[in-house]
Amino acid sequence: MRRVYLDHSATTPVDPEVAKLMMTYYTEKYGNPSSVHSFGRDAKAALENARESVAKLLGAQPTEITFTSGGTEADNLAIIGTAEAQSKKGKHIITSAVEHHAVLETCEFLEKNGYELTIVPVNEEGLIAVEDVEKAIRPDTILITIMHANNEVGTIQPIAEIGKLARDKGIVFHVDAVQSFGKIPIDVVAMNVDLMTVSSHKIYGPKGVGALYIRKGVRVIPRIYGGGQEKKRRSGTENTPGIIGFGKACEIAAQRMEEEAAREAKLRDRLLEGIMEKIDYVKLNGPQGEKRLPGILNVSIQFIEGEALLLSLDMMGIAASSGSACTSGSLDPSHVLLAMGLTHEIAHGSLRFSFGRQSTEEDVDYVLEQLPKIVERLRMMSPLYDQAKHSKCSQAKAQ
Repeated sequence: MRRVYLDHSATTPVDPEVAKLMMTYYTEKYGNPSSVHSFGRDAKAALENARESVAKLLGAQPTEITFTSGGTEADNLAIIGTAEAQSKKGKHIITSAVEHHAVLETCEFLEKNGYELTIVPVNEEGLIAVEDVEKAIRPDTILITIMHANNEVGTIQPIAEIGKLARDKGIVFHVDAVQSFGKIPIDVVAMNVDLMTVSSHKIYGPKGVGALYIRKGVRVIPRIYGGGQEKKRRSGTENTPGIIGFGKACEIAAQRMEEEAAREAKLRDRLLEGIMEKIDYVKLNGPQGEKRLPGILNVSIQFIEGEALLLSLDMMGIAASSGSACTSGSLDPSHVLLAMGLTHEIAHGSLRFSFGRQSTEEDVDYVLEQLPKIVERLRMMSPLYDQAKHSKCSQAKAQ
């Protein structure tokens, strides 16, 4: 049976070059980067090279990069760290309805502890209006946190415009760029960003490593205390092999980004056209073209539960998802799709396909061979589909 992995937004395989380099720092150059002897100095030099690679992909300075255990920790450090640093100025935070749970849950934690939260809506494409953010700003607003690109539907937000608004108002601006980092160009200076979260395992680096860009002059209260590593922003012995692997993954991403984006967009569009042609009652979720990340396709197939689709696809060797991997065990429909105006019934039938380096046209063709048969089989058990089909036939006869 053919095996097809189309869930790269959940995680990516570690690049062989990355894995090879990491192994050296597990078995040969294993020193603690805080140690003063040669073993430690070798590790420290490699760690700082990785910091430069991450910074370069962001358009930042190496001193502005703080390594963390992943995107979730970086989001927590950015949001709670800023809230604590700015608490004397105000306690109002603005975010959006389609953020990752690492942002939403953190903001809700603060809300339970004396802060006020405003959640701005999105339109049917999952896009935030800059005007809505501006209307939400109050004299006591201390933080705006908006994702760069959505992990479920791929919508790219107007970050530079929101960032300018925040900068003009003197409000700290945090961006969760976990899904867009290494896939589309980012320049934190041009985008007016104060804090930006990125992660390694979304760009063919190892899991358990992330980073937070902290613009020079922006104050963030640490969340972890100890030996004072990472300029006292994130204590704890650094995950040196992981960080070095992250740096290598950034170097590779910088070299391949443009080529990979074009190839993935082509595969995405090929799959969308095939689905629309072969299956009826399908809705595209999110925008088309350049307003969407090149490697993400999200569709709702009506009259079927998404979980049944996923399990059936998995039985045929196809890996996809129904939303964020962090909430894949939940039976609730996607909060992102509900925020975009979809009904619970339609949101429940959503599928996300996300492409990567090893994705091929043959993979797409295999999905287009199997998915229509799966949909047909599952719909045979759906009385709602039967009613819709009869209604459609009646309308056609009436015309």
